[in-house]
Amino acid sequence: MKKVVHAACPHDCPDACGVLITVEDRRATKIVGDPVHPVTRGFLCGKVAKYLDRVYSPERVLYPMRRMAPKGVVSAQSFERISWDQAVDEITSRFKKIVSEFGSEAILPYSYGGTLGALNGASMDRRFFHRLGASQLARNICSAAGEAGLKSVIGVKLGTEPEQFRHSRYIIAWASNIHGNNIHLWPFIEEARREGAKLVVIDPYRTRTAVCADWYLPINPGTDAALALGMMHVIINENLYNADYVARYTVGFDKLREKVQAYSPEQAAKWTGISASDIVKLAREYATVRPAVIRLNYGVQRSEGGGMATRAVAMLPCITGSWAEVGGGLQLSTSGAFGLNRNALERTDLMNKTLGRPARIVNMVELGKALNRLEDPPIQSLFVYNSNPAAVCPNHNEVIRGLRRSDLFTVVHEQFFTDTTDYADIVLPATTFFEHKELQAAYGHYYLQMSHQAVEPLGECRSNVESFRALAEGMGFEEECFHESVDDMMDVALDSGNPWLKGIDRERLEREGHVRLKFESQSPGVGPQASGVFLPFARGNFQTASGKAELYSEALKAEGLDPVVEFTPPSESRHSTQAKVFPLEMLARKADNFLNSSFANLKTVQAMEETGLLEINSVDAGARGISDGDPVRVFNRRGDIVLKARVDGKVQPGVVSAQLNWAKLTPGSRNINVLTSEKLTDLGNSATFYSVLVEVELSKPTS
Repeated sequence: MKKVVHAACPHDCPDACGVLITVEDRRATKIVGDPVHPVTRGFLCGKVAKYLDRVYSPERVLYPMRRMAPKGVVSAQSFERISWDQAVDEITSRFKKIVSEFGSEAILPYSYGGTLGALNGASMDRRFFHRLGASQLARNICSAAGEAGLKSVIGVKLGTEPEQFRHSRYIIAWASNIHGNNIHLWPFIEEARREGAKLVVIDPYRTRTAVCADWYLPINPGTDAALALGMMHVIINENLYNADYVARYTVGFDKLREKVQAYSPEQAAKWTGISASDIVKLAREYATVRPAVIRLNYGVQRSEGGGMATRAVAMLPCITGSWAEVGGGLQLSTSGAFGLNRNALERTDLMNKTLGRPARIVNMVELGKALNRLEDPPIQSLFVYNSNPAAVCPNHNEVIRGLRRSDLFTVVHEQFFTDTTDYADIVLPATTFFEHKELQAAYGHYYLQMSHQAVEPLGECRSNVESFRALAEGMGFEEECFHESVDDMMDVALDSGNPWLKGIDRERLEREGHVRLKFESQSPGVGPQASGVFLPFARGNFQTASGKAELYSEALKAEGLDPVVEFTPPSESRHSTQAKVFPLEMLARKADNFLNSSFANLKTVQAMEETGLLEINSVDAGARGISDGDPVRVFNRRGDIVLKARVDGKVQPGVVSAQLNWAKLTPGSRNINVLTSEKLTDLGNSATFYSVLVEVELSKPTS
């Protein structure tokens, strides 16, 4: 028997591709992009095109396992196979004991973007931990600062739909490696360029996208707010702003006009490393070549001032009025459009049944601190799923020190033996998206999708939904929500009252595969249509307290922050006193062909990515006696790592770059997060992966 199944890629990528999986004799044999999906358009990224290698990898975790060796020991004898019943009994017994001795908040769930599916990302798992009364996790490691900055201006995570980019005539890719990690936007940009559009890339690293750009502007890390303020200085002082749009749909423009006077192009140039003349040119072109659009990505917010940087960039289309134009505006995230019924999926009310109050919150960025300091109560159990904290968390050495604790009971639900499973007491086998049914939203387009199950779970793998359902039963939780089927949960999610979901139900999604949100439904906060194109803020309708784009924010003022916007150099930058000891700014980048730490272990994907490199400018390399290919030690007060020097011109003087990889796939079993810190951003309490100072020296051979 042969069939073709429609599914959707759930990995942490804005494209959320529709895929077609061919199944023959109950085995998946082919995966391709859905040719009728308006964004996927029949092709896939290099990672997902090889997804059969992931599903059928001989390294998959297929059965529940119990640790038999000390934590951190990796060998064939590290684990023994056990049954699901044994695993559930051991986990729930330990949980009950911890709750009895320390209280339920001594248990900490840890998850993030391993899947962005509505059900397997956040549904039965949240119900379980809320009913248990476990500590809550602030999932801030990636995007919270950018989201806070964006929402402080426009109130919601909405943006220009990718299909509109073909109508743009001036496109700025700001901290956005479109060609590397948002590849399905690229064809729309190429359509625009064939019609005369200009592509400008602003990035401290010469990315794939920068190589393809019409104009590449390398910028010093963490100085994006200064550049945006310098641009607004020019746009406002030269009267290039849209006075009518500003008057109708913004508040605080006079305060902004006053603020930008301190950010002349000459002053911004000192911080950004971009010449004053180029800042003036960029500002004039952006304001006068219409329509102009900005593709802003989350790299801009991974420095200490990341929230303010995002806020500053988000102001640009508000003062030029480009939100009113087809092919104008800005895209950071579109996820605010879907409006699924998250409350019904996650059931935060269940905490009240156990605790009578909300549980305490632990920031996932500060995992090392949480595991090693004396909390009240101390963390006694960590349950990891949809994440690999031993690879992705900052301050890696402290995280590993905590994970090695003999008294910490750690459970990991995973597809592979990752850095984190090396410290697990129990490992549970997880399904891939081929092996379960899912409801899939997106943060880079406006299509809701049904992802059908293509094959039966391999071995004894279980989805997040079914795993936490079994644990709830083992704990004796009797609430009806723990018995809802996958279809029931989808129905609950779609029943949200969001007018953009009107007419979209599970049955329709099952028939059609993907459905565009129904923007024709007009309601407060919904912008007008133009030839079927979604323009959310053409006539204002910002989802802020004032209903306008807030160039001045009372909410920020109440938090003790600048109510307009400001730029402060990061404490770890060349402008700081620490630079005298550690003079190089390091970009802790994501690899182009991995996805955070996902895919890094697959040989067919590894073949596309050269790992273990430190990219360094020839000026900095020469000053240290370093040549291309030399082993180098990269270090600061937090740790050190040995990498291979690559002197290739992709970074400017004063900046070095290295890629995230699994620690155990890196010499010394350490990755670049030994160098990053738990310091939080100005808004959103996110990680500051790009505010890192280091020094580099030739590595001395070991005896």
